[in-house]
Amino acid sequence: MRKCLDFSLTYAVTAMVCGVFYREFTKYQDFTGVTALGKVHGHLFLLGMVMFLIVALFAMHWNLDGQKKFRWFLRTYNIGVPLTAAMLLVRGVTQVLGLPLTTGASAAMSGSAGIGHILTGVGLILLLLALRDRAKEEAAG
Repeated sequence: MRKCLDFSLTYAVTAMVCGVFYREFTKYQDFTGVTALGKVHGHLFLLGMVMFLIVALFAMHWNLDGQKKFRWFLRTYNIGVPLTAAMLLVRGVTQVLGLPLTTGASAAMSGSAGIGHILTGVGLILLLLALRDRAKEEAAG
């Protein structure tokens, strides 16, 4: 449970820092349009802080640390969410600065963000499987 609360705190602080960066960076650049930077804050709060607060509640009730699927969830999910957020951040900075991107650079950013989303999704499935297995164990006695 403590590990989940630590992850939650880390994601919360990172989300706040990214939110301040978004606000100040766009203000400094006199940018008023829509940018991917605005999504980083929400992604980190919801997929990071809130998710790990919910997982901590399950971990408080059940011992999840001993489960292989849960350990894989932690690894996979904690690669996917930061990768997604990092690519949103990079994309957003290039949008605010108006940097021209080659087709290859744009595709690389999109592809990396896509891989982050896939890893996040796989992590969610692993968590659900771990919770299902633990519920079966609990029901069996």
